Amino acid sequence: MAIKGAFILPHPPLIIPDVGKGQEQTIKNTTNSFMYTAEQISGLAPDTIIIISPHSALYSDYFHISPGQQAHGDFRRFGAGNIRISADYDPVFAAALADRASKEGLNAGSLGEKDPGLDYGVTIPLFFINKCYTDYRLVRIGLSCLPYADHYRLGMSIEKTCRDLGRQAVIIASGDLSHKLRHDGPYGFAPEGAEFDKRATAAISNGDFLELMSIEPALAEKAAECGLRSFIVMAGSLDAKAVNAKLLSYEGPFGVGYAAASFIPEGGDNSRRYLESHFMNEKMKMQKIKNNEDEYTRLARYALETWMLTHKRPSLPQIVPKEMLENRAGVFVSLKKHGTMRGCIGTVSPVTDNIAEEIMHNTLDAALCDSRFDPVAKSEIDDLIYSVDILTPPELVNSIRELDPRRYGVIVTHGAKRGLLLPLLDGIDSVEQQVSIALKKADIDPDENYRVERFEVARHI
Repeated sequence: MAIKGAFILPHPPLIIPDVGKGQEQTIKNTTNSFMYTAEQISGLAPDTIIIISPHSALYSDYFHISPGQQAHGDFRRFGAGNIRISADYDPVFAAALADRASKEGLNAGSLGEKDPGLDYGVTIPLFFINKCYTDYRLVRIGLSCLPYADHYRLGMSIEKTCRDLGRQAVIIASGDLSHKLRHDGPYGFAPEGAEFDKRATAAISNGDFLELMSIEPALAEKAAECGLRSFIVMAGSLDAKAVNAKLLSYEGPFGVGYAAASFIPEGGDNSRRYLESHFMNEKMKMQKIKNNEDEYTRLARYALETWMLTHKRPSLPQIVPKEMLENRAGVFVSLKKHGTMRGCIGTVSPVTDNIAEEIMHNTLDAALCDSRFDPVAKSEIDDLIYSVDILTPPELVNSIRELDPRRYGVIVTHGAKRGLLLPLLDGIDSVEQQVSIALKKADIDPDENYRVERFEVARHI
């Protein structure tokens, strides 16, 4: 016994008639896909339905498996509190999955639940499923900020747990594609939105789970999707299996991409063991990045890797470009791991003798002293990507009309409070947004009389 079928479903609240009040007719194909999926699940008659939801409890390094005997949810926040969804949990499966994941080196369990209510990433699929089939128990699992590979491995653990317990199960990957498909949509437009949806739907249509894991985190972030990691968990549950893959529908009339798909296992297929191939692809990508680093990012990598080996602050290497030794400037060093920020610290004005020393000093601080993160471990250094920003001296501005988040970073100051935001940051598209975030970082009230400065950067990656 194992996974009998797997499905990708979006979760637009307005697909519920009492919420959409007629707007659901605009996404009729998506509604039909939900109804088709519910009928398919009824035919498969699973003991357990496992729903992966991006709107369940989310932790940076932990997969949350909802605890308890049952849970309830409704659509009150969408103006339809009269519709209530209830489900009995499968606590035996939840406990066995947490144990299996632990044995596989994954951090998963039922700790830290803040809201026991079913989220809409779960209630919307169940609204349709319950019309056709109710003889199941539910397992609800949240996502994390861990790498794609860990999400895939969680899916593998789900499949093994099904076999361990003799469960017949269906897995549902709840999630939308890009939220930035239209200028008049609720989240605005980004060109990466259509690109992401094109790649994702092609991979889904072909059952190409390796391609799903090849979508760059930066592209996914700019597209503002919420389903990719759900899909990857589902993919892991079908590891080494031939599947009959069908893209049931794709629509995006409201500026959000809604894809629905079904994947029915059709026996074993060792050519579809994608984890090792994914690791190989990631290793090749990382080597290409390292080969293309310039002197600035290479010096940052040298500083951290030398410290990890010696636990001493490194001295300057023998060969350093002249301009890095003769000039002084503020420097910010950012570290990313698997597309996620891993540390960022810098200086607005120089505190060392030259740019080279500034880079090394701030690299170690970003890796070891950024209070938002645990210190970088030696085991992580091969997965880090570095960027180095060299700052121009700040200059006072008299109006936000003198700002541009693509060109200038911003510094806001009120008394001893100071907040800084670098330019060219993903998701920061307006001056108002840039200033607002800088004020929030500094804990400055927007109504206070604060000073604004701007600066430019030379970014090295």
